[in-house]
Amino acid sequence: MYMKGTAARMGVMKRVSLVFKAKANKALDKMEDPRETLDYSYQRQLELLTKVRRGVADVATSRKRVELQMNQLQQQANKLQEQARKALGMGREDLAREALTRKASAQSQLDELQTQYAQLQAEEEKLTVASQRLQAKVDAFRTRKETIKATYTAAEAQTRINEAFSGISEEMGDVGMAIQRAEDKTAQMQARAGAIDELMASGALDDAVGGKRDDIQSELDMMSASSDVERELAMLKGELTTGAPKQLEGASANGDAQAAQAQPQPQAQAPYAPPAPAEQAQPAAIPVADLPGEPQDGDGS
Repeated sequence: MYMKGTAARMGVMKRVSLVFKAKANKALDKMEDPRETLDYSYQRQLELLTKVRRGVADVATSRKRVELQMNQLQQQANKLQEQARKALGMGREDLAREALTRKASAQSQLDELQTQYAQLQAEEEKLTVASQRLQAKVDAFRTRKETIKATYTAAEAQTRINEAFSGISEEMGDVGMAIQRAEDKTAQMQARAGAIDELMASGALDDAVGGKRDDIQSELDMMSASSDVERELAMLKGELTTGAPKQLEGASANGDAQAAQAQPQPQAQAPYAPPAPAEQAQPAAIPVADLPGEPQDGDGS
């Protein structure tokens, strides 16, 4: 049981660690700017190039010091050689032997310094070549870095423009919401103004500036407006009645005149008033003999 509990806790901890790493990676990816990353990488490469150059300078300095020591030992060996020759010339073989012994020691040191000098010179050449190669790579990276940065900036600008055109960007979304709120408030104010106008016209609201509205006067104004409408309607009906055709064109020669005489002549219309149901006028009877096209009594046809 203890082992199972430990394994379960370890599994939970691994999942928590994985979730935390995934969240952190997503947050870092959102915060990361490729241009800043490229600039930082270029800076690190410049630092590395500076270290390589400093190393070349240090090796060259060591080589120069060894060279100076070699020159000093060479001069010392030449001097001891000259002293040994003079000592032999003066019959001092012991001094000559001592000088030659010292010369042999200096020559041994000189040989060691020459070996070191060759090694330092080879190391200097190697670091110089590496520095040149690194300089070329840094220059190439700088060119590519600037190209990538320019491309990324252009792509970012294009994306923002497209988002602005499509209205999905945060700024344009805020502008669109502000416009929508302004339109809604404007429509609401227009509706409110129209409702208040209707209420004032109907008398439900009083005009605070013009004083209290008279109900009787309002009723009289409404009746007057209704009477004006009825009068105008009667005038329109009269115009339609007086505008009817007075003659029939294209009728036969024997019946046209009688039909025209039989028709009543229009008279001036008075203002229209609805007649009472019991007093409506009856249509006048037309003699059968006056109708056109009917046979007459006594006609042989």
